[in-house]
Amino acid sequence: MKRLEKIWYLKHFDIFKDLSDREIDVIDRISYMKHYKRRERIYGQGDPGDLVYLLKEGRVKIYKLSPDGKELTLAVLENGEIFGEMALIDDGPRGTIAETLDDSDICVIRRRDFEMLLKKKPDLAMHVTKLIGLRRREIENQLENLVFRNAPSRLAALLMSLAEKHGVRDSQGIILNVKLSQQELANLIGTARETTSALLNEFKRLGFIDIRHRRIKILAQWQLKKIADAKMNEFSIAVDPEEESEAVIQ
Repeated sequence: MKRLEKIWYLKHFDIFKDLSDREIDVIDRISYMKHYKRRERIYGQGDPGDLVYLLKEGRVKIYKLSPDGKELTLAVLENGEIFGEMALIDDGPRGTIAETLDDSDICVIRRRDFEMLLKKKPDLAMHVTKLIGLRRREIENQLENLVFRNAPSRLAALLMSLAEKHGVRDSQGIILNVKLSQQELANLIGTARETTSALLNEFKRLGFIDIRHRRIKILAQWQLKKIADAKMNEFSIAVDPEEESEAVIQ
């Protein structure tokens, strides 16, 4: 990537929007761009947290593996987002895994260089601190959902969250402007793909959502909110017979 192009992208990262051209030039000098192929691991659990990453283009998922090898997706990141930032407050090894979902271009900054920059720019340090707090709350909410919500409620809550973050409203509803496969949705709510498929089909049959060209459109936001809050009357959804329990809204 040409230097001027890289500087242009750095200026358009939200966390750098208030920096001067000179300060952007400093970030350019302490960082480098790296291309990752689809499904390539960026870092793993137990890796040293010595780098911070800025996603220029592509998609990255942050997830954990349970002791029995099951995947729990904690976040799916889009263009312009920072990740690996927990290394700034924790000197220990990584507690999560970062992997690309698409071919991705990522700006990489060494942690010690980024820390020096934050010491010189209190406003930027405050912005990053707020981001870290928000990211932690999102992860805590995700884990809380897995513990205290059933599968339909988790899916409804996820769709509402995606609508808030990536939704584009039209005359009929809210289009989720994010590419997620059924397996990726399943990993985000901690279920099998078959369960997620059954839930999506039931939501569609009830008129809560529509699905076209791998895009989900929310048609009845208030109904999904009722499911997410577990306030709807109970109804069953057919799932794969090998599933441990039936997916039921209570």
